[in-house]
Amino acid sequence: MRIEDTDTKRTVPGALEVIYESLRLAHIEYDEGPDKDGGVGPYVQTQRRHIYPQYAEYLVEHGAAYRCFCSKEQSQELGAEKVYDECRFLSQSEIEAKIAAGEPFVIRQRIPESGETTFVDTVYGEITFRNDTLDDQVLLKSDGLPTYNFANVVDDHLMAITLVMRGVEYLSSTPKYNLLYESFGWEIPTYVHLPHIIKESGKKLSKRDGDASFQDLIAQGFLPEAIVNYIALLGWNPGDEREFFTMPDLIAEFDIHRINKANAGFSIAKLEWLNSLHIRALSLEDFHALALKYYPPDMMRLDTKRISALVQSRLNRLTDIPQMVAFFEATPDYSTDLFTHEKSKSTLSSSYWVLEHITPLLEQVIEWTDETLLQLVVAFAAEAKLKNGAVMWPLRIALSGQQFTPGGAIEIAQILGKDETLRRIAAAKQKLKQVQEMV
Repeated sequence: MRIEDTDTKRTVPGALEVIYESLRLAHIEYDEGPDKDGGVGPYVQTQRRHIYPQYAEYLVEHGAAYRCFCSKEQSQELGAEKVYDECRFLSQSEIEAKIAAGEPFVIRQRIPESGETTFVDTVYGEITFRNDTLDDQVLLKSDGLPTYNFANVVDDHLMAITLVMRGVEYLSSTPKYNLLYESFGWEIPTYVHLPHIIKESGKKLSKRDGDASFQDLIAQGFLPEAIVNYIALLGWNPGDEREFFTMPDLIAEFDIHRINKANAGFSIAKLEWLNSLHIRALSLEDFHALALKYYPPDMMRLDTKRISALVQSRLNRLTDIPQMVAFFEATPDYSTDLFTHEKSKSTLSSSYWVLEHITPLLEQVIEWTDETLLQLVVAFAAEAKLKNGAVMWPLRIALSGQQFTPGGAIEIAQILGKDETLRRIAAAKQKLKQVQEMV
């Protein structure tokens, strides 16, 4: 891991900590870096600033670069062509005079005025650029710091990097990198340029435009494993219909030769689907450890692990948990219309009758378990000549106040406990009684 921070204007406080944390959460291990010396450090480019001038001077001495005394404002005013003409052909005495006078300068790459530069990219194949379409890019700035484009070439060589993967927007810069490699007599690495990840508008995803970062997605309830899985599928496929991958799966299956050339569309809906699969794949213990921080403090008096078992298979995001389990903490204000359900043969009057007659039976229960409660409800329905659903539906609505819940009436009653179950049933009967009186 190398920290590329030579563009000091874009350095953001705390960014390095975010990088470390993101890699840790994504379970991506690097072999060497700022905190793992592999013998070719420092691994922070601003700490390597003493290295780059000697390589820039080498290029100047061998005619592959030159000192440019035009300011940024002059460069913008004159245009690239005139800037190069102004500085490319200065005599040695003119250069020495300007340096003696204290004029600031940058070192620019001297691009050949004719010919072509060709390279092979793993994804996009053989690509050729005419040299006269390439600009004399700045290599070393007036403050002595290298540009990103120069530092990366020098560091990749010194750190023995053999394969470079980066965004497709750097395709047009690659011939300039290769000319630098050739000027130094260094071996050119293998290139893999990656297609953009775009949003529905067709624009590239960008943090500057407010698009979610890795950390943002985690804060939105996505598992790191699901995010890595989804990103791997953007612009790549395994050659079959598989879409769910663990990190070991990806390590075993990923092949750079199956990366697509076309841009990949980012879909939150697809990420949610993959996230739900990764949530389901967790052990109950691991899921419960994640879910705990989403439970309200008052719910800690309940069997939260049992609640976790109910919600795990119903989640798209971890952030769905608070809303999904809120009714365990307190019954929401709900409409009695929920008691009417055609499939369960449940009406307002039948719901009131069920709750009224099952209450004394529940009051007599000593062992408040799933098995005991289920036997009671089934026996009650048979005795009343009702379908089980006609009893379960009003009981679940009374306990939750919601149309859809994780778990059914029995599971909810067992988690709430006897006293709270009876209290909620009494409140539901009162609601139904008031409606019937109004009618």
